[in-house]
Amino acid sequence: MKLSTEEIKKLIPHRDPFLFVDTCEIIKPGDHGKSEKLFSTNEYFFKGHFPDNPIVPGVIIIEAMAQTAGIVVSYKLREFKEKSVLFMSVNKAKFRKPIRPDEKVSFEVKFINSVRDVYKFEGTCYKEDIKVSEAEFSAMITYK
Repeated sequence: MKLSTEEIKKLIPHRDPFLFVDTCEIIKPGDHGKSEKLFSTNEYFFKGHFPDNPIVPGVIIIEAMAQTAGIVVSYKLREFKEKSVLFMSVNKAKFRKPIRPDEKVSFEVKFINSVRDVYKFEGTCYKEDIKVSEAEFSAMITYK
């Protein structure tokens, strides 16, 4: 199932200028998903990172992967309306190629394991089917 931005906003609390996923395909709820993002020239961070050579900051790439995982898990748990997905850790992050203004990228996340309400995922970022970054990260699901 492919989700639009509006459907994504029903699953995670992120909003502009900090929503870094345009669409998300749920391949297996809670386990596997792919998202896309077009980083337009107008993104706020390009003004300072870096004015003469703009590239998407690594922390934004990691955040987009984490948001994708949050969508995949939240889609599976969507019957629980009062929940939060809280980023906990990042490991094994690698950045291979820069992402520049007006480039479209895709993020793929896969579930590794969970212990109680802590979920661990691996994520990969691709630009035209070329791996540009990767990381492992975890997040906690809290219920109100």
